[in-house]
Amino acid sequence: RLANAVTPLWRLPYQEQLQVKYESQRQHLQTLTSRLEELGTDVKKLCCPLRPVVPSPIVNGYRNKSTFSVNQGPDGNPKTVGLYVGTGRARNIVCVRANHLENIPSKHKQVAQCYEEFIRCSPLDPCILFSEGGHWRELVVRTSSRGHAMAIVTFHPQELGQEALAAQKAALKEFFTRGPGTVCALTSLYFQESTMTRCSHEQSPFQLLHGQPHIFEEMLGLRFRISPDAFFQVNTGGAEVLYQAVGELSQLDGYTTLLDICCGTGEQWPPSKIIGIEMVEKAIEDARWNAAFNGISNCEFHSGKAEAVLPQLLASWEAAQPLVAVVNPSRAGLHHRVVRAIRNCRSIQKLIYISCKPEGEAMRNFLELCCPPDPGKKLEGKPFAPTLAVPFDLFPHTVHCELVLLFTR
Repeated sequence: RLANAVTPLWRLPYQEQLQVKYESQRQHLQTLTSRLEELGTDVKKLCCPLRPVVPSPIVNGYRNKSTFSVNQGPDGNPKTVGLYVGTGRARNIVCVRANHLENIPSKHKQVAQCYEEFIRCSPLDPCILFSEGGHWRELVVRTSSRGHAMAIVTFHPQELGQEALAAQKAALKEFFTRGPGTVCALTSLYFQESTMTRCSHEQSPFQLLHGQPHIFEEMLGLRFRISPDAFFQVNTGGAEVLYQAVGELSQLDGYTTLLDICCGTGEQWPPSKIIGIEMVEKAIEDARWNAAFNGISNCEFHSGKAEAVLPQLLASWEAAQPLVAVVNPSRAGLHHRVVRAIRNCRSIQKLIYISCKPEGEAMRNFLELCCPPDPGKKLEGKPFAPTLAVPFDLFPHTVHCELVLLFTR
């Protein structure tokens, strides 16, 4: 049941999975075509060519990051570590161990199983509903192809004092460094006291209990440092293929600057100058370290929300200096101020939009980029047009796909 909910395509041969995803992406482009026609834009039968889905180099166990919840399991035990099955409407949500999921590597399953063993021996309750107390919450596991493994435990402190908190951190460290958890051979063990669903490092610091502060990954011949909350594509091999294609689509020369919005740890480095913008401060620190370590001096990085940083950055940009923009937002898409800044910057003639959910908020971004000038929405620059779509399968066995859309004007 969990496999069907999380990886619904797992029973299909991989080539059939790719065909399902191709048809899905074609439908998204058809929707975009229809919406552009409604706006009076002259488009063809399909707004742009759609290439076949680029397969993932690794089909099973490809995830380098997994998030496990703590909740009631099918047997009623509230200290079960796994993934949710069921719906809130039906009131049948349970937490099921991820042992049989093909997209999660064995190392992640091992760490989750050990964490479950630890909290079941703990006298403290799990925190299932914030208002009802409890402490032990979710587990994040990050790994790299170099064999590194990072575990991040989220803990609700409730009314515990510093002495009691220190005792819990010491018990967790003891378990993973001298107890049964040593089988996990963790490179890093982090602890975060969080009173919210999600906390940034600035809101609640990630506390290193054991090991190294970072794990390291290699991609495209470069070495990358990864912090606990830094964004890094969950499929390293698939991301490598994706970024190679982005570099080819950029067609950069020595006079063009790449503007990388939502740059994460800075995975896309062409020979030209690059300007990166990223909201997560620790990711920017990683990006700067990565650039320096790899001997890349043509980068500058700006920390902050793109909607605050980008308009100011582009307002001072000289029109004679050409820009190629790459955006890789979350499922929430780009803030309208970011779209407006890109649309109204004459230096940007090419935009590469990487979307993990093109049918969602990204569709609104596409329409704002391509619609006729609209002074009411302050979209006054010349409209973009979609010219090529390339899907990448970064999530085998699931229905998800990463779509790269090339826009030009």
